[in-house]
Amino acid sequence: MVELADIFRRAGPAFREAFQGRMLPSHLRAMKDIVLCRTPALGGSVYACDDCGALDYSYHSCRNRHCPKCQGDRAQTWLESLRSRLLPCDHYLLTFTLPAELRTLARSHQRLLYGILLREAAAAVQTLAADPQWVGGRVAMLAVLHTWSRTLAYHPHVHLLVTAGGLSPDGTAWVKPAHPRFLFPGYALSKIFRAKVRDALIRAGLKQETDPHLWNKNTPWIAHIQQIGNGQRAALYLSRYVYRVALSNHRIERFEHGHVTFRYTQARTRQTRRMTLQVQDFIARFLQHVLPRGFTKIRYYGLLSPTSRKDLERARRLLESAASQIPRPPAEEADHKGCPSTPAPADPAEGSPPGQSASPPPRLCPVCRRGHLYLQSTIFKPRAPP
Repeated sequence: MVELADIFRRAGPAFREAFQGRMLPSHLRAMKDIVLCRTPALGGSVYACDDCGALDYSYHSCRNRHCPKCQGDRAQTWLESLRSRLLPCDHYLLTFTLPAELRTLARSHQRLLYGILLREAAAAVQTLAADPQWVGGRVAMLAVLHTWSRTLAYHPHVHLLVTAGGLSPDGTAWVKPAHPRFLFPGYALSKIFRAKVRDALIRAGLKQETDPHLWNKNTPWIAHIQQIGNGQRAALYLSRYVYRVALSNHRIERFEHGHVTFRYTQARTRQTRRMTLQVQDFIARFLQHVLPRGFTKIRYYGLLSPTSRKDLERARRLLESAASQIPRPPAEEADHKGCPSTPAPADPAEGSPPGQSASPPPRLCPVCRRGHLYLQSTIFKPRAPP
């Protein structure tokens, strides 16, 4: 199977030479880390089988957030942390897309424009949520930035996970949306979002670099709203999406004759398509989605912000209290419906019960399939000479 590291390893030197002096440090770092990921250059461990004696080498990961090999573990860790913070209520998934007319500006001022996109999208949601016509409370929001489309095109947008309801201004009640079938209208949200982005660009001194017709009332700005279900389901959905990189290794099909072919799913038809690019164009498309060093692409607003922990716990108690007052079916009725009265065994995928630590079982030997692997020695990362 062809991996992104193989492409960078074979075509990366020529790409760096062609664009020498014009590549960002974050791009150079990403290429270097992806090439070295899970190789002896980063060190690792040697395991031996206790039955046949076969050796198995396990090398360290680069931990770069743009590496397709390093995101699975991070997604699971993030999911476990998020589950303890999410409120026990329904959620909505909102998507804000930066208009095409602003993408050139975003390329030149990535850190500034990405921050504006995240911050003003959350501010637009809170503006409508504070209106009693729609909610009349302070909602909890999780925002995630993405910059790519399925074909690796530059497409900055932000996803927001928003609670279906909010904490009342006096903090004494949980307020549900005024309309049970939707949170608030997308057309109103897009207008507020447009105005807030315009004001943010004025403060940054960049509005004169934009197309004037972009701010007309008739120019559409996309703000999509979708009901996604309870918090746990939403967390599982986002954990698979948050740490996704622009292109995973399993989507790359071929790298031959200076061209890279990868597959993608078309959004409208859901059909699998393939795209072939020259290797330099392919590398350039991938690198445009490497975020500035230190930029935080996952942010928390409203009740989920770090400064609102007391309000978050107050909202949690209100929701749990309301849930406890909902009558439940008798035990015999639950048994009749096939719901056991005793708790089911814990699913390993869901983690260990609180207070118990589950150590992973020894890995099975890939050679004999009988013995188990145990740690024999450690491979230290080579150090540069002083």
